[in-house]
Amino acid sequence: MNIINFLEKYQSATQRDYIQRVNEHDKASCAEVASQWGKDYWDGERQYGYGGYHYDGRWKPIAEEILRHYQIEEGARILDIGCGKGFLLHEMKQIMPSLEVHGIDISSYGIDHALDTVKENLVCGHAKKLPWPEDHFDFVFSINTFHNLSNFELKSAIQEMQRVGKTDKKWLCIESYRNEQEKANLLYWQLTCRTFHDTNEWRWLLEQYHYTGDLGFIFFE
Repeated sequence: MNIINFLEKYQSATQRDYIQRVNEHDKASCAEVASQWGKDYWDGERQYGYGGYHYDGRWKPIAEEILRHYQIEEGARILDIGCGKGFLLHEMKQIMPSLEVHGIDISSYGIDHALDTVKENLVCGHAKKLPWPEDHFDFVFSINTFHNLSNFELKSAIQEMQRVGKTDKKWLCIESYRNEQEKANLLYWQLTCRTFHDTNEWRWLLEQYHYTGDLGFIFFE
């Protein structure tokens, strides 16, 4: 299981005031709103989530790096678990038009507001039950989704990710921590996270569920 952090540069450029996140608003109420995965989470006020999640091209260099690293070939079939508005899939499609891209997300709002280039191949659903046959995809990835699942849902979600991917070309990116400061920052900042593990715990857990892909982490430094 290799550790690959494609989002490291993007994350380090994001400035966060962790204490403000807790002090200025009723964070518990904000988390309740965010967990509905609706307009407030995507395009509402910042305390509920993204504060406006709009296409701005920032995913293009990440898409290029992912496609290059995994040596994705023309005509490959790709799945994004937790695709949101499908921006990363859109960028992959722009780079390599022959790709067949698919996505699934629990948020109907996110899918309804996806880019037209990919919307027809996005479905609303849960990571623990994917509506595709075994060995269907050449590359499967998920960014910032599996930590939003409860512990009792993780095994099914991991096994589903394994089932639909025909190769070990898989990448799972999740929020985690390496020390007590990052753990505290994660607790301050998160709105939808349900599963809190440090990096070693995540690796151990994924090994128990026989995950064979790569792993990436989001840290709150």
